[in-house]
Amino acid sequence: MAEQALRLAFLARDSGLDGVVCSPHEIEIIKRECGGDFLVVTPGIRPAWAAAQDQKRIMTPAEAIGKGADYLVIGRPITGAPSPHEAFLRVLAELEES
Repeated sequence: MAEQALRLAFLARDSGLDGVVCSPHEIEIIKRECGGDFLVVTPGIRPAWAAAQDQKRIMTPAEAIGKGADYLVIGRPITGAPSPHEAFLRVLAELEES
């Protein structure tokens, strides 16, 4: 999977795009091979307190940032929470602790 993600990242970069959306598991190879300025947006982000649900290739916000993610997509753990505002604050607290 990493080879395919990298191939598509090269195609995006060589076509003039500023970055890609990819699994958090490919962040490091894409950053290393495409350059640190090449943006990486990562879905599949699940805080430590959130269920994986149907996602298989997940990572916590702190892990993804540690690998070099520029932007995190944290959907259902926030939007599906009884209080999205409280869920967002929990994500921030988790990041501050790491």
